[in-house]
Amino acid sequence: MRMSTKAQYAVRAMVNLNLYSDGSPVTLRDISLRESISLTYLEQLFVKLRRGEIVKSVRGPGGGYLLARPAQDIQVDEIIDSVEESLVPVSCMDQKHGCVCDDQCVTHNVWHGLAERIRDFLSSITLEELTLEAKGRSGKSKTNS
Repeated sequence: MRMSTKAQYAVRAMVNLNLYSDGSPVTLRDISLRESISLTYLEQLFVKLRRGEIVKSVRGPGGGYLLARPAQDIQVDEIIDSVEESLVPVSCMDQKHGCVCDDQCVTHNVWHGLAERIRDFLSSITLEELTLEAKGRSGKSKTNS
């Protein structure tokens, strides 16, 4: 199973936003340059993240994006859900399309259990924890730009 680029980029962008914000807005252009993610793609993701109340936008000179709430209150699964990515391991568990089997598939319980474990794992990790890990790897602090 692979996580989509949409989900991966959203999580990376959120860590970058938290890492470099220091209480002031961060531009998508800056995130784009640091993360090597297309600016157009980030704009699409941040519209969804704003709708999901993960980030808030600040207009005007010095504008950009800020976290809508503290990083310790934002879980990775929320970020992924905000960009409308499914956390189910197989397509037949997708609520939009549903299972194509007439009767419940014999492997349904396996996939359901896996989906629960994935969700539990991702909901146990906060944006703050990921940011601290990123700081440790890069040697950067929130005040270093």
